[in-house]
Amino acid sequence: MKNLKHLLIFLALVQFSCETDQPGESINTDNQTGSPAGEYDPGVIALPGDSYNEYEENQFIYTEEEPISTFSIDADGASYANIRRFIMQENQLPPKGAIRTEELINYFNLNYDYNDSSHPIALNGEVSRSPWNNANKLVRIGIKGKPIEKADLPPSNFVFLIDVSGSMASEDKLELLKNGFKYFVDELSDQDKVAIVTYAGSAGVLLESTPGNEKQKIKNAIDQLGAGGSTAGAEGIVTAYEIAQENFIDNGNNRVVIGTDGDFNVGISNQDELVELIEEKRESGIFITVLGVGRGNLNDAALEQIANNGNGTYEYIDNLEQLRKVFIYDYNKFYTVAKDVKIQVEFNPKNVEAYRLIGYENRILEEEDFEDDEKDAGEIGADQNITALYEIIPASSPDFSLPAFAIDFRYKQPNDDTSVPMELEIFDEGNSFEQSSVYMKFTAGVASFSMLIRDSQFKGTSSFDKVLMWLNSVNLADEYGFKMEFKQLVEKAKGL
Repeated sequence: MKNLKHLLIFLALVQFSCETDQPGESINTDNQTGSPAGEYDPGVIALPGDSYNEYEENQFIYTEEEPISTFSIDADGASYANIRRFIMQENQLPPKGAIRTEELINYFNLNYDYNDSSHPIALNGEVSRSPWNNANKLVRIGIKGKPIEKADLPPSNFVFLIDVSGSMASEDKLELLKNGFKYFVDELSDQDKVAIVTYAGSAGVLLESTPGNEKQKIKNAIDQLGAGGSTAGAEGIVTAYEIAQENFIDNGNNRVVIGTDGDFNVGISNQDELVELIEEKRESGIFITVLGVGRGNLNDAALEQIANNGNGTYEYIDNLEQLRKVFIYDYNKFYTVAKDVKIQVEFNPKNVEAYRLIGYENRILEEEDFEDDEKDAGEIGADQNITALYEIIPASSPDFSLPAFAIDFRYKQPNDDTSVPMELEIFDEGNSFEQSSVYMKFTAGVASFSMLIRDSQFKGTSSFDKVLMWLNSVNLADEYGFKMEFKQLVEKAKGL
């Protein structure tokens, strides 16, 4: 009987596998061949040299066989800005490796409530019908980082690590970053301090750690930056962390901010070796923000892994407004309020037949990793929101008096090494998608868009028109127009 039930689900959903796929190898788009005329091959990119890690989508997992799902949060937004560049500037759909659904969803500010002062994060969640498969349901899990007023931000010790190698010599790389770092300087308080480290053939200190009230001195140093030479990225990382350690502020915000295309070609350049280096450096209590720029030799694969494994976040800079978002509008995200944030969901087989985590493919953890405080996980910044979605296959005779699932969370305070537990139970109240919250409608719309542009086997009845309909049905705060811009992105992708 159990095998028959599994077979029916298999046939209904046309799944190819019931086990979670593991991350694949890094791909470089130099050697890929084109697809026949009129066909879209998401593995092809017109700009040679860009490198991405290719991941297969998470598959449905049967609750009776594996009721617990564990993963690390992901606060990055790089994937969204990068695919925006492909669609809006290059007039083409992105390669699959560039599409990380969780980064599309978490790019947007959703204004989740923060209402639990006993923790630096607050939790929320809900269940509704899936909008692209009416037989299934959708689960939304939301996390909100503690807001901090600018006047209350802790003193910061920043080190700008800026790539000035020859590959950075274009308007959309070094010159764009120089503008951004000057925006950043304007946000500094008098109690902050900044050093600037550059790297090309070797690393050098352009500016010793300088108080934040000497803004013009810092900007003058930024103006001196010029590109030329090869790229000794690993040496630059080592030097930046040394400077950050020399100027370390106890109970403050210590962070390296690196700006690069990731085209490392001197010294350590292998992705695995770079990850090993950054894992060693994260033990120093110094966080990292990685800013990727450019096209044609963007090493997205390495940059994303450096951020993932270095207690950091990864953003891509494609235009001036994105500069403002990262350096001004989202300035609080440079201040971590909780690190190593892990989520473990236990699905009740009486209510859930099978489940699939949407996105987070390279953030999957083993069950035993959850309580292992040595296991690294993601960070969340002040006032930042994180969302995760699951698509679930309901049990044939669910018991709505029992929770649909229980969620356990673990996080660490920024300066602590011991994790703190939290939990949340969510019941299935039988809501249709139309009855769900504006948060569910918006994030489902983003997830559906992601599945469409990667031609996902799970996209169901999704269409660009439906995505636009869901987006137009919500009225979320949009102070800087990024949600409106997303609608324009959907329209443009529809035409492609």
